[in-house]
Amino acid sequence: MRLRTLFVLSATVAATMTAPPAVAQQNLTSFVNPFIGTTNAGNVYPGAVRPFGMLSWSPTTTRGDQTGAGAAGGYQYTVTRIRGFGLTHLNGTGCTPGASGDIPIMPHAGDVTSSPSADNTDQIYASNFSHANESAEPGYYRVGLDSGVNAELTTTLRTGTGRFTFPAGRPANLLFRTSNSLSGSGNASVRIDPSGRRVSGSVDGGGFCGRTSGGVANQRVYYRLFFTAEFDRPITSHGTWRDGTLSPGSTSGSGGEGFGTTQRVGKGSGGYVGFDPGADRTVTARVGISYVSLANAEANLAAENQPGTPFSAVRAAARAHWEQTLSRIQVGGGTTAQRTTFYTALYHALLQPSVANDVNGEYSGSDLRTYRLSPGQGAQYSTFSGWDVYRSQVQMLALLEPRVAGDYAQSLLNYADQRGGEWDRWLHNNGKTAVMSGDPSAPTVAGMYAFGAENFDVWRAFSSLVTAATVPTANDLSNNGCPVQCPGQRPSLDRYMSLHYVPSDNCHCWGAAAETLEDATADYALAQLAARLGDTQRRQQFEQRSAYWRNVFDPAVRYMRNRASNGTWAPGFTPGTGTGFVEGTSAQYTWMVYHDVVGLAAAMGGKAAAAARLDGFFHDQNGNWDLSGTTPTRYNAGNEPSIQTPWQYIYLGRPHQTQETLRQILNTLWTTGTGGIPGNDDLGTMSSWYLFAAMGIYPQVPSRAELVLSAPLFTRVEIRRENGRTIVIEAPQASAQNKYVQTLSVNGVSSNRAWVPESLVREGGRLTYTLGPTPNTAWGAAPADAPPQLGTG
Repeated sequence: MRLRTLFVLSATVAATMTAPPAVAQQNLTSFVNPFIGTTNAGNVYPGAVRPFGMLSWSPTTTRGDQTGAGAAGGYQYTVTRIRGFGLTHLNGTGCTPGASGDIPIMPHAGDVTSSPSADNTDQIYASNFSHANESAEPGYYRVGLDSGVNAELTTTLRTGTGRFTFPAGRPANLLFRTSNSLSGSGNASVRIDPSGRRVSGSVDGGGFCGRTSGGVANQRVYYRLFFTAEFDRPITSHGTWRDGTLSPGSTSGSGGEGFGTTQRVGKGSGGYVGFDPGADRTVTARVGISYVSLANAEANLAAENQPGTPFSAVRAAARAHWEQTLSRIQVGGGTTAQRTTFYTALYHALLQPSVANDVNGEYSGSDLRTYRLSPGQGAQYSTFSGWDVYRSQVQMLALLEPRVAGDYAQSLLNYADQRGGEWDRWLHNNGKTAVMSGDPSAPTVAGMYAFGAENFDVWRAFSSLVTAATVPTANDLSNNGCPVQCPGQRPSLDRYMSLHYVPSDNCHCWGAAAETLEDATADYALAQLAARLGDTQRRQQFEQRSAYWRNVFDPAVRYMRNRASNGTWAPGFTPGTGTGFVEGTSAQYTWMVYHDVVGLAAAMGGKAAAAARLDGFFHDQNGNWDLSGTTPTRYNAGNEPSIQTPWQYIYLGRPHQTQETLRQILNTLWTTGTGGIPGNDDLGTMSSWYLFAAMGIYPQVPSRAELVLSAPLFTRVEIRRENGRTIVIEAPQASAQNKYVQTLSVNGVSSNRAWVPESLVREGGRLTYTLGPTPNTAWGAAPADAPPQLGTG
């Protein structure tokens, strides 16, 4: 969704034509650069976090507006002023001013003489910094502020340790800006316990995409975060503030900012504590959080980060955790830059979903009541950027961590149960936001299940999703929050079922044509689940519905197009129109028929005509590559409706064009610079796409586990699934020049198909390529070589 870096590699890997025999010897965390994606609207954050961590401690940069940040992720590389270090973050989302960024803590080497909430332009209680004094690695972040303070952060799953070193001869204060979440707050509280060396409190958060069209519906509270912080030194001074009033000596305070832009100015509350930092000028804070209660935050801290635990030990454990997680995929060959891009993408792909339950198994439900883990559930996970992640990230998650994916599916079902059976398309923490369009829960659940995530109540999930797809609700017929946050899981479901498309007049949706395409994708996913569960009647029902995409394909212009309930097409059509579509155009959405590319090609006039259309989608009128994303009739690598299109040449008998198109995208749009992600990373969606493309495999149909194939970047890839299965991809000739597949063997048997069945994912196996510098136009070109599609099994 779209609404010079201090990083030194400690391992040098030269470009080579042969894979190292033991990639496991490499220090994989040294290839991760958390600053990649901190410009170019990547919106990632560079702070300290564990894989799927509840707590992510990262800086909040400021452009001089306390109600905004440098970017929606809380950090923008080109903005070199910090007003705090928040305890929670989302990876790569859009919607300025972002979301989460809760409880920013700011070390202040000065006296607190006025309310920080009154510092509207961040002139007093913020500090500049230089990137020369900043570094980051998995599980660790450090910055030297111009104020003279050095801040170091590291984390466990639910806690963090901050080490703050203050300049000699200056005051040593920590500000707890409890109400200053990125998108604002409904209320916040702080309590200071000087004798216990502790600060605790909470914030009532929400407001995601609250500044968009219809966003007032989300200017509300839908989660509460509790925190506790304990210090290694006595508190020597303290106070609180509310709005413009400072109360020195006070031990408690409360008050929120609100969620509207002007409403927030000068509002809010927090507390501060001062220390005598001793000879080493260092204050260490251990912080625990919980979405359930203060008692649980304290229990999380006691369980994961006990008093006296050295900062270095927490940092080392975080690094080891990441090293183990990154070792799920090990690559050989390639250049240092390619490995850096690859492992940074893998790092970003596994930041979320976030662990939501506390160490005692409790978590906050979507109705804000407290629940416990379901029987057999390992963890409850929160945050679901469904419109984004169903296209690549959840498949990558299930490929590498099937038990986490299964727990995630159970988590989404739990949240839906708590909302009376309604699955939300964009969960922020445990709260419904309804942002974006479609019903992404169906392809998400079906896709993860197909990839082997089976440790959840699949029958109950299927039944719930079927009900949501066949029984219209009041929210399905509501405009509250439209267009960006239409509340229904299936907007205009009644008319979708009667007309077999979502009509443009009073559609209760963001874009009617896009909604139809998303619903058809979801219906195909339900058909796949039904088939796996042996429900023939439901399989046939939803397969038929998955062909409804044809009802918004105008054969006169051969593009997807808005259509009224009386059957007439929207007037004034051009392929570059955004009317009827969501963050895209007709030219971009026309290709979004994942499960029936062959049928789409036939509707376009045949495979040759469709291939010519694809050529024009990636090239300008002179035949030059146009991957800029700024031309409304062409490919946009930075937004989800386009990301599958390079693979669609395979269905047209031209896999060599998939190979050359992907290599051009990988070589030009993905880099090791701060702008190295082409647009919002969207909870790891774009990073997961990159990982698949670099390995030469992709789940083109989100609800199935067949993989379409292309030439890998690396001479060797080894995917070590959590369940013990291993997939090996060998391409000894892989190089910058050798980007075309000449031959392929699958488990030692020659194959002319540019796809493999799901057995490779389920059981493991080996792909062995011969690559060359010129295309083999015969490989994968026969009609019989096309991957399975609607009606073909």
